[in-house]
Amino acid sequence: MTVPDKTRAYRSPAREARRERTREAVLTAAERLFLARGYAGTTARAIADEAGVALDTVYAAVGTKPDVMLALLERAISGTTDAVPAAEREYVREIREAPGAEAKIRRYARALTELQPRLAPLVEVLRQAAVTDPACAAAWQRVSDRRADNMRLFVADLRATGELRPDLSDEDAADLVWSTNAPEYYGLLASRGWSAQRYGDLLADVWTRTLLTPR
Repeated sequence: MTVPDKTRAYRSPAREARRERTREAVLTAAERLFLARGYAGTTARAIADEAGVALDTVYAAVGTKPDVMLALLERAISGTTDAVPAAEREYVREIREAPGAEAKIRRYARALTELQPRLAPLVEVLRQAAVTDPACAAAWQRVSDRRADNMRLFVADLRATGELRPDLSDEDAADLVWSTNAPEYYGLLASRGWSAQRYGDLLADVWTRTLLTPR
């Protein structure tokens, strides 16, 4: 006879769904306030009021204000409430499966046309907050370093096709991609009236011309 394990935690689907809805409400409220008032001008209490929850619920559902900022960035990058590791994102898998360097570049540029409009405004909020807030400065550096690491992986994938310029080091190639796919770069072009599609087309053209061996 099997004795039930009474120490095993019971997970209620209904409770999990409520928790997820609460987390989403907190993040959506925080995003509205951060974009309207900035990071410094938004308090945790204001986020709670905007979401219609208690202050303790904000901390329980997401965390402190820096935690909320990072969760918003992860949501913008992954397109879901929960963070998705880079290797598990659909567009990353499609880039790796693409048959050649140009196809990989085009797929990545297309992904950025979808990602940057929701990510760039939040990154700008974090950039401004990093000037005076140590926690945000640390978060800003982590985000920047992680993006640089991901660009090294992208360039390694391009190198494996045999089509990357032999006179261009992987580090220089990664830096070129890292700088031109920055949310700040997209923000500058958007402020000049560029659409996300035009931005993506530019990236595909610039990367193909500068990174790959001419045919």
